[in-house]
Formats: sequence, structure tokens, C-alpha cells
Amino acid sequence: MASPTAESVTVTDRAARRISQILAREPAKQALRVTVSGGGCSGFQYGFDLESERAEDDVAIEKDGVTVLIDPISLMYMEGSEIDFVDELIGASFQIRNPHATASCGCGTSFSI
Repeated sequence: MASPTAESVTVTDRAARRISQILAREPAKQALRVTVSGGGCSGFQYGFDLESERAEDDVAIEKDGVTVLIDPISLMYMEGSEIDFVDELIGASFQIRNPHATASCGCGTSFSI
């Protein structure tokens, strides 16, 4: 089985615009890092952080001048996913549409496979 690549995760135009706005207010930061870790309501959870530098083994996804970094382990859980930004009446957040998630919780950052 081939390792997932940057092409296996997509970033929507809305997410790229929002990342750009956030990074414009944080001049020392250069990218948004997305991680998957154990925990949350459903077994796994997504994490979002701003980064000032890229790790050697990070996969970088470039979209409209912004960079999203994902470590290789997290990328395995996110293959085929879409990173979006949703601004709704109940709040605004980054959301990941993961085709491998069999369940997710109302918080939008927790999922199970």
C-alpha cells in the first residue's frame, strides 16, 4: 500500500482564505498544522495549531498561497479528507470531511474509524 501524499487531502477555498486571514495576524507563523490524536468523544480528535516552521517529515499542502502541514501518522487517518472552514450561526470552525470516519461527535473535531 502506498503512503498517502499531499494530494490525498484537499483544502477548500474557504479554508484557504481563513488560514490566510489568521496567518496575517500572526507574522511569526507560516502554516496551519492539522493533527490526529487519540481521545475526544469518539476515539480520535483533530487538532489545529499555527506553526513557524516545518518538520522534516511533514507533508505540506499548498493552496492559494497558504500551507497546511500534516505529519505522516495523522495523514494516514486523513487520506481522502477535505479541510473546510464553516461559518454558521452556532459558530465558525475548521471542519474535516473524512470519508473513513464511521462516526463523529457534535463538536466536529472528534471521530471514529
